[in-house]
Amino acid sequence: MMGKHSGVIFTDRPMRDEADFWRVRSLLVETVAITPIDFNWDVRRWDGQRFYNADLAWDPQWAARVQLWETQAGELAGAVHPEGKGDAHLQLHPAYRHLEEELVAWAEAHLAVPTPDGRECQLAIFVYAYDDCRQQLLAERGYEQTPYGGVVRRLPFSQAPALPPPTIAEGYHIRTTRPDDLAECQRMADLLNAAFGRTFHNAQEYQNFTRCAPSFVADLDLVAEAPDSSLAAYVGVPYDETNRRGIFEPVCTHPEHRRKGLARALMVEGLRRLAARGAVDVIVGTGDMVPANRLYDAMGFTEVYRGHIWKKIF
Repeated sequence: MMGKHSGVIFTDRPMRDEADFWRVRSLLVETVAITPIDFNWDVRRWDGQRFYNADLAWDPQWAARVQLWETQAGELAGAVHPEGKGDAHLQLHPAYRHLEEELVAWAEAHLAVPTPDGRECQLAIFVYAYDDCRQQLLAERGYEQTPYGGVVRRLPFSQAPALPPPTIAEGYHIRTTRPDDLAECQRMADLLNAAFGRTFHNAQEYQNFTRCAPSFVADLDLVAEAPDSSLAAYVGVPYDETNRRGIFEPVCTHPEHRRKGLARALMVEGLRRLAARGAVDVIVGTGDMVPANRLYDAMGFTEVYRGHIWKKIF
């Protein structure tokens, strides 16, 4: 579809191929410096959409649910896509925020799902509290803010104190992961499933991500190994090289090894390695989980940005 805004002609179309995937990723990298914190997705989250999969073949069904907006000159202005079912996420260059209503309208037409009773449709969009513009747009289109939300925290290294080597519970030790070993990849999947109460993680998806995602850095992928050689905790630290930004994702501990300070020790080691790499800052996102947020507050993440899910039923 074609439209005209402020004398500039824009067209929208589905994501077609790998080249389009990389164009969206470039947009995310480019806009970090010119948008509020987490306005667009971090690169690890986008990398995960493509590479955190057991099958690396291009998925045309996924691509068809990602819509791109371009200028007549071929510049990518924005994209909208789902992450789960019945949600929409906007990636947008700040110069083109006037397109935002078009992105939301497309999402309503293509990404909404039936309500539980099947009588209506519903769509959810997450919005940060700082984004008055998007909140106003959604309110005008009939969305209502829900009690559910999330938090992102940022720690600039200019404000971070020098950290001594982490201390860790007796018998445990910190090391990097071994993703070339498929058996270890399965142990990683087992740890993630146990830590988050899931069943779907598998060895191949983790290995594929480590081999293909540009944000993966082997020296920043850290586990705490237990005395019996099992994996007790994991902190992945993907890295946005262009913006020199670290990303703590995920941060988790096996239920059998909690309350030993393992995740904190891994995060301290991650911060030390990021500082040595010359990182400018590090971010970590979470939902409303109180224990996780207490940990991040204690780690010195003083910049806190909160948001909520807005939902429309129509």
